[in-house]
Amino acid sequence: DPPPVQLIVQFLEQASKPSVNEQNQVQPPPDNKRNRILKLLALKVAAHLKWDLDVLEKSLSVPVLNMLLNELLCISKVPPGTKHVDVDLSSLPPTTAMAILLYNRWAIRTIVQSSFPVKQVKPGPPQLNVMNQIQQEKELTENILKVLKEQAADSILVLEGALKLNKDLYVHTIRTLDLLAMEPGMVNGETESSTAGLKISAEEIQCQVCYDLGAIYFQQGSTNAAVHEKAKEKFFKTKELIAKNGSSSLHFTIDEERLAGYCQACEVLTSSSDDASQQATPYSQIHSCMKSGKYQDLVKIFLEDNLTLSLPEQFRQSVLRELFQKAQQGNDALDEVCFKVCVCNTVCDVLQGRIIDIQFCQLFLKPSKEKIDFLLEVCSGSINLENASEELKRKMAAFLKNLCLGMEDLQFVFMISSHELFIKLLKDDERKLLIEQMRKRSPRINLCTKPVTSFYDIPASASVNIGQLEHQLILSVDPWRIRQILIELHGMTSERQFWTISNKWEVPNVYGNVILGIKDSLTRDLVYILMAKGLHCCAIKDFVHAKQLFAACLELVTEFSPKLRQVMLNEMLLLDIYTHEAGAGVSGERPPSDLISRVRGYLEMRVPDIPLRQVIAEECVAFLLNWCENEYLTMQVPLPLVQTNPYVKLGQLLAATCKELPGPKESRRTAKDLWEVVVQICSVSNQHKRGNDGRVSLIKHRESTLGIMYRSELLSFIKKLREPLVLTTILSLFVKLHNVREDIVNDIAAEHISIWPSSIPNLQSVDFEAVAITVKELVSYALTINANNHFWLIIQADIYFATNQYSAALHYYLQAGAVCSDFFNKMVPPDVYTDQVIKRMIKCCSLLNCHTQVAILCQFLREVDYKTAFKALQEQNSHDAMDSYYEYIWDVTILEYLTYLHHKRGETDKRQIAIKAIGQTELNASNPEEVLQLAAQRRKKKFLQAMAKLYF
Repeated sequence: DPPPVQLIVQFLEQASKPSVNEQNQVQPPPDNKRNRILKLLALKVAAHLKWDLDVLEKSLSVPVLNMLLNELLCISKVPPGTKHVDVDLSSLPPTTAMAILLYNRWAIRTIVQSSFPVKQVKPGPPQLNVMNQIQQEKELTENILKVLKEQAADSILVLEGALKLNKDLYVHTIRTLDLLAMEPGMVNGETESSTAGLKISAEEIQCQVCYDLGAIYFQQGSTNAAVHEKAKEKFFKTKELIAKNGSSSLHFTIDEERLAGYCQACEVLTSSSDDASQQATPYSQIHSCMKSGKYQDLVKIFLEDNLTLSLPEQFRQSVLRELFQKAQQGNDALDEVCFKVCVCNTVCDVLQGRIIDIQFCQLFLKPSKEKIDFLLEVCSGSINLENASEELKRKMAAFLKNLCLGMEDLQFVFMISSHELFIKLLKDDERKLLIEQMRKRSPRINLCTKPVTSFYDIPASASVNIGQLEHQLILSVDPWRIRQILIELHGMTSERQFWTISNKWEVPNVYGNVILGIKDSLTRDLVYILMAKGLHCCAIKDFVHAKQLFAACLELVTEFSPKLRQVMLNEMLLLDIYTHEAGAGVSGERPPSDLISRVRGYLEMRVPDIPLRQVIAEECVAFLLNWCENEYLTMQVPLPLVQTNPYVKLGQLLAATCKELPGPKESRRTAKDLWEVVVQICSVSNQHKRGNDGRVSLIKHRESTLGIMYRSELLSFIKKLREPLVLTTILSLFVKLHNVREDIVNDIAAEHISIWPSSIPNLQSVDFEAVAITVKELVSYALTINANNHFWLIIQADIYFATNQYSAALHYYLQAGAVCSDFFNKMVPPDVYTDQVIKRMIKCCSLLNCHTQVAILCQFLREVDYKTAFKALQEQNSHDAMDSYYEYIWDVTILEYLTYLHHKRGETDKRQIAIKAIGQTELNASNPEEVLQLAAQRRKKKFLQAMAKLYF
């Protein structure tokens, strides 16, 4: 069944169909019984929706809603052709007055809505009848809007008059509409009475009318600033009424977030610089500073907000963009302000876990003592070390460490490392290690363990209430305290199983069966709870407490169960892997040789009947790959282990392929083996099933068991890898697999793609939809590991290009060039900006209607594509900066064509710009080749930097 709103469209379309007479002449729709019934049905549907304008506006076009409300006016006895502003609302029946109010409210709401920018809907395949229908509706809407805007002043007066009514009104319901449709003699005046229809209280009417008037006044304020005062008055009146009566009722709902935004905007726009209320919010303070040029106060506001985090990221960026624009217009004094605001934004991004903006990297290319002093001041002022969470401290510490690692001058490194904040955030060992890394030494850290008191040496205290003890047991992560509480609980009652008191305590089934087989109930509870809490601490990266809990559990089970002892040793190995990867491993420090030996020992372990978790084998193989233990995985891992453990087999094939990458083609047999394994994982198993009608249908199973593991397991495993070469290898494999499709239109490029086979014997068996999803997920993950890998950025750009997201594709193509050329200050390597990449950038610009950019990019090709460049320059509807880009053109032929083109069109000013560009001495054809190349390189750099600012 169609939704109620669609019924209105259907009824009104049927009722407004023109008729054709005997002479085949089109006549207006007849006023017959059928059409009257259809119009009445449309009104009833609207009455069913309680005349909610939010609902009606969202689903009905302007022409349809105009027709509906005109029918409401007609049925409510409003004489046609009467000006509403001339009617005294207080003298009209309640339903008639309400109909006039509804129409005029809709009129000004429509005017306001039409002033907002509308995102253009991407057109589908052209169909003549559909296009004609769309064009007709567009023209009709424009005509209605024109009439509404002409009558806007009258509509505002009607609504201002409604605010003085101060009485309840009634809106038509299905019942009152039925009564109106009856014969006049049978109604007995009921619809004219004050109690007919749905009651709308005076407060509800005032609230909605105030809100709508505020919106129209605010819209008019763009041309008349004084009207903002009226808007402010109406919005604040709306807030008062909402506070008094509640934000929703039977008849309307106010968007309180939008209302708050309107109020805030009105406060800023109507306050003077001396007004005390100007200091009420950070927004108004920033507005005042930008207006008056008090930029140091602006920096102070941003710095203070780094603690409160009240300003949204988009607002911060918009202020910075405005400052950059002012600086580029010749105000050199703003360069320092731009840097300071950018630093504040960057530190805010760091604390909120966002990626550092490229503008900061650009501004920090040449650090100075003053810049570093200010950066450290912002970092210190943005975190309260006494109250800050461990996560915030870790983020700030990582930022400062990475900042040091990115600097070449040791003097600046010592400035940061000797700062009070740095000393508090990083331990002595971490600081020393960082300095040693900067001096290119090979750090070695000797970790010693402190002897602990025996687990059974701590006496249990006296018992307390069971409920309190259970609560303490749930909260505690101290193993000695947990044992103490359990002894007391078991002393009170022997009937309870205390490992069940929290549903958060989860132990894998392979371990649970062994633990729950322990006969002594106290020991069973203790082992289960210690392991569950240890696993939970491990999951939330609280590795210190996890180690304490696992160590206590190991000491406990060693006395009675060799099987559980081995289980705990395995879990402690996994914990040590996690600890290293989250700590020293982040800065690139190799793991201790002892840890690598334990990982190998686990993989080779052959102890029978030991319950094993697959995740440990998975993490061990990923660990060895991440630390380039390719020799062990390739040559030394036992053959039975490769045959029984799918992760070891996958790791061996990946390691062997990475080892052979620099070698000749014939030595890449392992690449073929890895290809076949992954193809099998991504293959689907087809089954035939006979349905009830006797037909045989084909069923595809996405998660096939044909391979050594499921695709989701493979993806999960790959997301544990961090070694760039391994990630590049597996990524290029999936890209090649994606490109093998017969129906593929746009190939994706990738490094080392040539090592993989170019065909698959059974194409139909591969689930290419799943392969495409996997490629997207893998490149997104890879960029979280290294957002500056230009090959990965090109893959991401190619994916967006293949899916017709051209603006995003250009963003990543430009980013790939920026990261490998010091933001285009050096030449972009030709293996990054290949002819294919340039051609795709050209196509993106063309489809975005940026035709001058197309012409400039045609120069980047090895052989200049004059045909495409000339065709682009002939386009007059260009969405880019057009003639302001002429300074980036170095090809004289293109410039000469531009001169001819502007002369032909009579565009004298643009022709002069082109002549000025062609007349530069460095473009003279008689110049040496080195001079011409230098001129081209300088223009390439400036153009790409301009493009980057546009798309970043």
